[in-house]
Amino acid sequence: LVVACPCALVISTPVAIVSAIGNAAKNGVLIKGGTFLEKAGAITAIAFDKTGTLTEGKPKVTEIKTFNDSEEELLSIALTLEEYSTHPIAKSIVNHANDKGIISKNGDSFKSIVGKGVQATIQEETYYAGNLKLFEDLQVSLDVFVHVQEIQSKGKSVVIIGTQHRIMGSIAVSDTIRETSATALNALKQSGVKQTVMLTGDNEGTAKLIASESNINRYFAELLPEDKVNAVRQLQNEGHKVAMVGDGINDAPALATADLGIAMGGAGTDTAMETADIILMADNLEKLPHTMKLSKKALRIIKQNIWFSIIIKVAALALIFPGYLTLWMAVLSDTGAALIVILNSIRLLKFKG
Repeated sequence: LVVACPCALVISTPVAIVSAIGNAAKNGVLIKGGTFLEKAGAITAIAFDKTGTLTEGKPKVTEIKTFNDSEEELLSIALTLEEYSTHPIAKSIVNHANDKGIISKNGDSFKSIVGKGVQATIQEETYYAGNLKLFEDLQVSLDVFVHVQEIQSKGKSVVIIGTQHRIMGSIAVSDTIRETSATALNALKQSGVKQTVMLTGDNEGTAKLIASESNINRYFAELLPEDKVNAVRQLQNEGHKVAMVGDGINDAPALATADLGIAMGGAGTDTAMETADIILMADNLEKLPHTMKLSKKALRIIKQNIWFSIIIKVAALALIFPGYLTLWMAVLSDTGAALIVILNSIRLLKFKG
């Protein structure tokens, strides 16, 4: 009767899971449940959003080009258009205009054009701020096309300001890669992740430059939010177990679609953190490799515990029939196995990866 009680087998998984989640929490990683910890160990491809995840997410204005209008007028229109936007590029333009003492104009009918830019009515005319795709859709004569491509090839993002009839000018914005990104990506590859992929709404030139600087295997550029979901599905169709790392509202659908959603807690939006299964509380990717290694170690310890528990029970049951098993041996095999399983699982609290 004592031998038949599967104490060690029953506690082998939960103790290991709780120890691993405790270790992760101590290292600034919030895992929302044991299921997600186990999933992390099976991940073979990780998709990263670019802005705010691989890069600092604090872009700065580096170049302003105007056509027939003064720089002050261009910045005033840009400030009016971008003032209410939460996008990092919009914030950088607003900060730059404020630093220069530019005053915004009276605008109304503000509208966000997903993945392309913003629009507003200023002095009874509709103005736009956005990427090349936006102005191509508006069928505006793009004399600045060559100039914009030249800036983009340097790894910068370009915001074009204008109306349906003319281009006023462009503002080039540059974001720097996080110091920890390249190191973290190398550590992820060593921990068994086969594919690291960057997803961005930015142009091809910027994506290529950031990908080479951060040791990314592949990248998908000029994506709308729904395209990020399709990119994640494409990786899944290739046979990968996919984790998605992001920080913005635009990343939420991709976080939900991936096998494992990981949000950046420091700079992440509430929507991203709500959707994600794991939250990196620090504002960088430094702890992501540790989380992957911790998950694999936890899975190994769970398997060790299960096999040990089963073998001890089978051995004890086998000794009953010849009459070799005494009561104290039965108690020792049951309680002793449970203690060994607990001590083995507690090792995860000290795991440093």
